[in-house]
Parts: sequence; C-alpha cells; structure tokens
Amino acid sequence: MWSANKKIRVMVVDDSVLARTIITQGLGKHPRIEIVGTAFNPRDAMAKIPQMRPDVITSDIEMPGMSGLDFLKQLLPKYPLPVILVSSLNLRVFDALSAGAVDFVRKPDSSQSNDVFINNLTQKVISAAGAKVRQAPPSSITKAAPVAPLGARPNLDNVIIALGASTGGTEATLEVLKRLPADIPGMLIVQHMPTGFTQMYAERLNRLCNMEVREAKNGDEVRRGLALLAPADYQMRIVRSGSRYTVSCAQGEKVSGHRPSVDALFFSMAEQVRCKMVGIIMTGMGRDGADGLLQMRKAGAFTIGQDKDSCVVYGMPMVAYNIGAVQIQASCENISSVLLRQLNTL
Repeated sequence: MWSANKKIRVMVVDDSVLARTIITQGLGKHPRIEIVGTAFNPRDAMAKIPQMRPDVITSDIEMPGMSGLDFLKQLLPKYPLPVILVSSLNLRVFDALSAGAVDFVRKPDSSQSNDVFINNLTQKVISAAGAKVRQAPPSSITKAAPVAPLGARPNLDNVIIALGASTGGTEATLEVLKRLPADIPGMLIVQHMPTGFTQMYAERLNRLCNMEVREAKNGDEVRRGLALLAPADYQMRIVRSGSRYTVSCAQGEKVSGHRPSVDALFFSMAEQVRCKMVGIIMTGMGRDGADGLLQMRKAGAFTIGQDKDSCVVYGMPMVAYNIGAVQIQASCENISSVLLRQLNTL
C-alpha cells in the first residue's frame, strides 16, 4: 500500500517496446514516481507483481494473448491495485473501467504530443496512488431496470440538474443515472475525459439508462428526459433566454485546470438559472466544481456530494463539503434516492 511520503512505485504493462519506453522514461522523470519494472503482456505482469510490488499499474487495453480487460479480471481479485489504462480510441475501455480500472488516458497520436500524454498520465498515476480499487459486480454493465416515471408534473419541467465528476466518475455517474426515470428533469454532466471518448461514453450511458443521454452540441436545449454530456476539450455552460435554457459548448480557456470543467458548468448554473436546480459533485481528485457548487447553493440550489466511503478518490466532494457547498452527502448508490426524494418535494 502506497504511503504519501514515499515514491509511487509504477509497473508499465504494454506489448509495444516503443510505448513501454515512452511511458517509463516519461513517468520516471517525475520526482514522486519510481518505475519498478515493465511487462510485455498480462501473464508476464502477473508473474512479476509479487517481486516488484507496484503501487500503480499502467496497462494497454489491447494486447495479444490476453486483453487489458481480461487482465483486470484476473489481477484485481488477487492484487487489488490501481490500474490506469493506456488506450487508443476503443469502446472496451469502459468495460475495463466497469471491471475495476481506476482511470484511463488516450495513447498519443498525430493530434497529441508525447509530452501532453506523459503529463496527463503522470497526473492520473498520482491520483490513482491514493484511490480505492473497486471491483464492480457484473450487473453494473447491464441495462437499467425500468424506474417509475415522475409523471406529468409541470413543476418538474422547471428543474435543472448539474452533475460533475472526475477520477472514478464514469462508473459512479452510471450508478446514479441508471436508477433515475426516463422523464427526469433536464441534466447537464461534466466528466473529465480525453478527446474522442465523450461521444462513446454518452452512447454507453444512453444504452444502459432510462433517459436519453447524448454528447452536447452548442445550442442544445435543456429539457426533461435528456442528459447532455460535455464534449471533451470544450467548456459547457448553461445559457438562459427567457424561460428557455440551452447550452454553449466552446473551447476557451481551462477553468480550474480543466476543459471541460465542472466549475465552468456550476458557475454558469449559479449565474443563469432562475428555476429550481440541483448540483451533484462526485468522485475525483482536486477541487474542480467545489467553488461552483458553493455558488449554486448560495443561489438556492439543492446540493449533493458523494460520500467518502463510495468515492474512488474523495477529493472534489471533500473540498466541496469542507467549504459548505454540500447540503447532504450520500453514497454513489444512494444519490439517486436523495435526488428523487428532493424532486418529490417540489
């Protein structure tokens, strides 16, 4: 188990010699990281783990002989270690996250330099070192059971829900959304995610949940039964025009170190929304979203924070709670119940 006053011991698993070299040399430059070894496939990794005793593993998702997904299923019951996936644009990354991987980064291509890739991976490794490893049950990737509709209640047409998450959030957000009805008030979601993956993630949520979920486009209208996911590398903000609300999606500057940023969305909610609103902050490293959630609460929003025990990384929700932004804390599995109880009082 890693201690905060020690270097983070990292094992790199990848069948590509070039990828192993880029990752080991890049991560090895960071003063908080020690590369304790490499493996050319999952079987090699399983044999070396007892001797190398890594704190964090980086793993390719597609490898000959055994995929990264199958590697996780074999690894985590025996060695519950944080795994960061290093993936090309591949839908299987979400199955691997469901199986217990902590986070992922996109492999560099022509649109991304090695330096940007290494910087992203370094931050993920540091975050993962203190993460809780959770093995999700197989049922977590099945389609949601039908949930009783909220019904034709006009007051719920005038409610907007904003949710933000980072490390561990892909599965945590799914756990919340799949327990909500198809006619949920309009939702806006920010999940820190590499370019190219948000559309696939939105399609996954749409397939598994009762409401419609899709990647947001500039000008999309916020409405009941629809959850809009901020596109990677774009800031999503809400815009009011009379009683109508739409979203703006623009690249712009990073906010709180992120694009998309939870704070960017939450601050816009506090400034623009004149109807009822709910803010939810979930698992993630750092403090993105905490200040914005506080402004939402001051503007009259009902606010929920994921509790420590159910967070993969209790960072963003902890800061939000400590500064008074969170009215009620709940587990990942219970956030939907808290939300629905609140909606039933409106």
